[in-house]
Amino acid sequence: MSIFLELIPVAEAERILQGIAPQMEEEKIPLTEAFGRVLSRPVTAAEDIPGFTRTVVDGYAVRAADTIGAGEALPAMLTITGRVGMGDGDAGTVGPGECRYVPTGAVIPDGADAAVMIEYAEESGNDVLIYRAVAQGENLTLRGDDFRRSDLVFPAGRRLSPRDLGVLGSLGITTVPVRRRPVLGIISTGNELISPDRTPGPGEIRDVNTYLCDGYARERGAIPRIYGIIPDEREPLEAAIRLAVSECDLVCISGGSSKGERDMCAAILADLGTVHVHGIALAPGKPTIIGTIDGIPVLGLPGHPASAYVVLVALGDVLIAAMTEGEVARITVPARCAAPVPSVRGREDYVRVRLEGRDAYPLFGKSGLTNTLIESSGLLRVPDGREGYEKGAEVEVILW
Repeated sequence: MSIFLELIPVAEAERILQGIAPQMEEEKIPLTEAFGRVLSRPVTAAEDIPGFTRTVVDGYAVRAADTIGAGEALPAMLTITGRVGMGDGDAGTVGPGECRYVPTGAVIPDGADAAVMIEYAEESGNDVLIYRAVAQGENLTLRGDDFRRSDLVFPAGRRLSPRDLGVLGSLGITTVPVRRRPVLGIISTGNELISPDRTPGPGEIRDVNTYLCDGYARERGAIPRIYGIIPDEREPLEAAIRLAVSECDLVCISGGSSKGERDMCAAILADLGTVHVHGIALAPGKPTIIGTIDGIPVLGLPGHPASAYVVLVALGDVLIAAMTEGEVARITVPARCAAPVPSVRGREDYVRVRLEGRDAYPLFGKSGLTNTLIESSGLLRVPDGREGYEKGAEVEVILW
């Protein structure tokens, strides 16, 4: 029996996707290749970082008690006993009434507990005049200030940013355990589709969704694999789906997900595997299909580019995150509705919006057009329990 138009809430579709997501295996890769990858294990500090107390200014390592009361009128006078070089492992010792010159980042001598900036000191022979008192720990980075040994630095599931790579380097980690990148198969179906290098004839349009899905996959850390434009005919479409499922970790089919005479994706998926969902209370994107074939998730996307991309962001993100045990890769910002955004209770709407400062202007273009995809900054999600937003409402925008 057909389950088309048995609309389910987006939240239920998300739960189904999380339930059918195959887990990607762990692999170990060089740190230089880890950007954007998802950690498969937590990372802890094996040692204190930094491993020694160091100064953060050019100046003099001192005992803070020796500078009490020091000022312009009555500076403290300390004996300089040496200079510490960058990279010196042995910085010597500072006793009462003594100091040592230290450049920024150098080891602090034993006995010293603060550093005086060079701007507040003046050398005079073997002495240094200190014109400003310092407190214990002032101008120092203490051993373990960054991370203490055994500290949890990153949980498993973290998608690694450039900043994270730098921290991993500071921890001495050069081989990183991550989840394998999923291979995302891309099929575009439609008798009207032609490749972008051809001039459309009557009734023809250039393929958009192959490249939309390709870019999406790369941005989300997946490896795209393109199977080309497949006509709306049972035999070639079924063959393409069989091949993609045998070679990929998930498959996206754009087009053929509705209920027209030439829409046969759901029937093929039902014959080859299981159709879990055909119809989601989501706009745009209602005729989305969620299926599995031999344990491989298959997403049937609407053919309209804006609808297909919304489904990828709303549901594809959830599936990929579940496959890699990672975080949903979204950046959101607070904004204010610059115009009313109507919606229907019981349906989750994703409205393209353009941000101008904090103001979010809704763009209500047709799903078959592509201009709003490049004119918009992201998506405004209207939960299914609301009937839209009034002008001036505080909202959250998912950035592209």
